[in-house]
Amino acid sequence: MGDLLATDDLTRALDGDDRAFARLVSPLRRELHAHCYRMLGSTHDAEDAVQEALLRAWRGLAGLREPGALRSWLYTAATRTCLDAVGARGRRALPVDLGPASPHAVLDDAPLAEVAWLGPLPAHPDDRYEQRESVELAFVAALQHLPGNQRAALLLFEVLGFSAAEIAGALGTSVASVNSALQRARKLLADRVPDRERSPRVDDARVRELVGEFAAALERGDADALLSLLSADVTWSMPPLPHWYRGFAAAADFALRVPLGSCGEWRSAPVVANGRPALALWLRRPGAGEFAAWSINAFEVDGDRLSVITSFVGAEHFTAFGLPHTIAPRSADPH
Repeated sequence: MGDLLATDDLTRALDGDDRAFARLVSPLRRELHAHCYRMLGSTHDAEDAVQEALLRAWRGLAGLREPGALRSWLYTAATRTCLDAVGARGRRALPVDLGPASPHAVLDDAPLAEVAWLGPLPAHPDDRYEQRESVELAFVAALQHLPGNQRAALLLFEVLGFSAAEIAGALGTSVASVNSALQRARKLLADRVPDRERSPRVDDARVRELVGEFAAALERGDADALLSLLSADVTWSMPPLPHWYRGFAAAADFALRVPLGSCGEWRSAPVVANGRPALALWLRRPGAGEFAAWSINAFEVDGDRLSVITSFVGAEHFTAFGLPHTIAPRSADPH
């Protein structure tokens, strides 16, 4: 029945029925958005790319005659749209890409507006395990170091299961060029994320537990509890702030002097970002009435400690996660 409906909708769409086209593409929209996010490193850019790709597909629909080819047709349009965007805007970065770590807390750190920063991806309850794996932050960050054609070839082959011949058709190149791009992309990715295939995945329940302990310690202002959660080689970064910290001593100095020292009071809520348990944080500055959106925090875990903390600072991320920009104090909070 589903194939008959798809065939009927394709016929209607070819006759100019935009509502039929919308029905055709609706089941694929979320996965197209995830693909564009992997390519571009930004949920906002990904949404723009999906819109543009669907417009291109609609305008060129006369070239599609089989409903079964719709998925590859749309991925071709999305990939080409993303490659245009990569060529125009360049890659997105994290603070660790820009320079060495700071040995001590930088109290006057200011956002670096001229950098295109990597952003977090809100999760969805229906996301499959394989899709969650393919949007993990370390993987997406490493992808940003690949040239656009290598990035596209790797994602289409490794994540989406396209053949080299199908990729060559999508990219307008040869199978030999695709295979060469795949070889180079795999090598660079292995250099950037060397343990991705070998490292056992930490159970989400344990990650949620550690993230919950981090949130509770931050809200209580409990320095000992928070620092006990950090690994010896932890890294902590806060895009769009350029400075970042590596190692327990530097991260502890930052934690004690900034989030636990000079910022104010914190409130939190668990979220899922890039397929993993994460944390939304609201901050109430001294003398303020409400808590204001501050950061979406992604974590990596090594054993029983937090090994990577990436705090995406900015209220715009809360919009993408469907979270309020302000929350009222609890009745027990001091005024």
